[in-house]
Amino acid sequence: KDFEIMDELTEFAMAEDMKAWWIPANIPTPDRQEMLYSSGHISKLDLVQTPLTLVGTNGLHVVIHEANLVDYAGMALQGRSESRTLKASLARWKDGSAVKGRTPFATPWRTLQLADRVEELVPSVLGLKLNPPSRIADTRWIRPVKYNGIWWGMHVNTMTWSSGPLHGATTANTRKYIDFAAANGLGGTLVEGWNVGWDKNWMLHGDEFSFTRAYPDYDLAGVAAYARQKGVALIVHNETGTFVENYERQLDSAFALYQRLGVTAIKTGYVGDTVNPGGHAHQSQYMVRHHRRVIETAAAHGIGVVMHEPIKDTGERRTWPNMLSREGARGQEYNAWGGEGGNPPEHETILFFTRMLSGPFDFTPGIFNLLITRSGTNVPRRPEEARPRTTLAKQLALYVVLYSPVQMAADLIENYEGQPAFQFIRDVAVDWDTTRVLHGRLGDDVVVARKARGKDEWFVGAITDEEARTIDVPLDFLPKGRAYVAEVYADGQGAHWRDNPLSVSISRRAVSAATRLSIRMAAGGGQAIRIRPVR
Repeated sequence: KDFEIMDELTEFAMAEDMKAWWIPANIPTPDRQEMLYSSGHISKLDLVQTPLTLVGTNGLHVVIHEANLVDYAGMALQGRSESRTLKASLARWKDGSAVKGRTPFATPWRTLQLADRVEELVPSVLGLKLNPPSRIADTRWIRPVKYNGIWWGMHVNTMTWSSGPLHGATTANTRKYIDFAAANGLGGTLVEGWNVGWDKNWMLHGDEFSFTRAYPDYDLAGVAAYARQKGVALIVHNETGTFVENYERQLDSAFALYQRLGVTAIKTGYVGDTVNPGGHAHQSQYMVRHHRRVIETAAAHGIGVVMHEPIKDTGERRTWPNMLSREGARGQEYNAWGGEGGNPPEHETILFFTRMLSGPFDFTPGIFNLLITRSGTNVPRRPEEARPRTTLAKQLALYVVLYSPVQMAADLIENYEGQPAFQFIRDVAVDWDTTRVLHGRLGDDVVVARKARGKDEWFVGAITDEEARTIDVPLDFLPKGRAYVAEVYADGQGAHWRDNPLSVSISRRAVSAATRLSIRMAAGGGQAIRIRPVR
């Protein structure tokens, strides 16, 4: 009854040489899916990740992905030179096999999503419907949340994960972040670098991480109690360095400790290109099994999971709704230290119709200090250096465009002080019951409207690439005959991602279902709108 699968013969043979939007899967780093997207025809593809979005000459859009990945290898797609056919390619165990199993055995779904217009691809619920119903009987403890955290400072070199004079995860610093969260209606505070193990290169020495023992300057129990007192959820960070055996040995004791302390969410991390010391691929069956064990153990202890450097989303959050969100794409941190100068302005307009079709993304928006200074100086970085290539209004719009039930106000809290635009982060919902894509062009622009769950309140997010654009959209999704007010956070006079990213204009206007909004966006810019009933 035991078997091994060495190869999968599934193929997708397309009727024409469609244009593809893709990230590679043939070098180590893309196993974390953190490359920039490229576009090109199927016949020129090598090995690429899913979901893969294809566009035909007649405007047909096709998305290839998978669903209900439980005990199998993650699938990439292998192109064939000058061919319109894509073949399934499975991530490997260290010994070269793809899947180890025992009958009876169920494989994942291979999915095809088709739409005549790109706007019709969103929202995508196919993967959810192909997963079993929830295994968690009472889900009332699972709550969407906005959070801040000790994180961005490590990327802009004002704090360190490791111990020392710049250690970020101190008791005093954490209390300051918790106070800010409580004062501004944020429901959680993330703390990275609190646990012993950061003082060496954790990608080489990740087996020395402890997930229960804190540094001397961090009182885990005291901080957890303080957060509870303030009504703020403490989010505990667990970086593994992909030393997953070390993590699995501590799972039960660590999660039991967190449960006793009242911690209801963790952020996991797997920085590393292969599993250490096993050497299995990042998307291998070995890692699929590991992530399932983490999710199920967390559920047993009443803990939600936000996963970084993850297995791709294949809809398992329907079965395990404590699987809140994940990374699995090139996120905000590349705007702090990416060698190419950060994410290009088009990046998020591509994510919306590619990566986001698989599920929520913990992108970590909300950076207000867009002219990040060079380390040790007060001199802003040049445009060609790594910094967010967006305007301030676009950073706000990302809360609506890039869906996640947990959204971070990612900047240092001092950068929010005295900022009127921060009001939008206070107000924006993170849980939605309706989504309408009002306009979209893959790689150019997106305008999406979402209705806050259980409220007569809508939010609109609009983003563009490096081109300035004006887009007219109807508000006919609003109930007819009712009066609303739109609170508009737009690119200000002269705004531009390169030279003037901080200019933002805040205004209000009366709107109704009969209104057509003219949304003006600067180069690399955006617009964020809250629409609420007139009081």
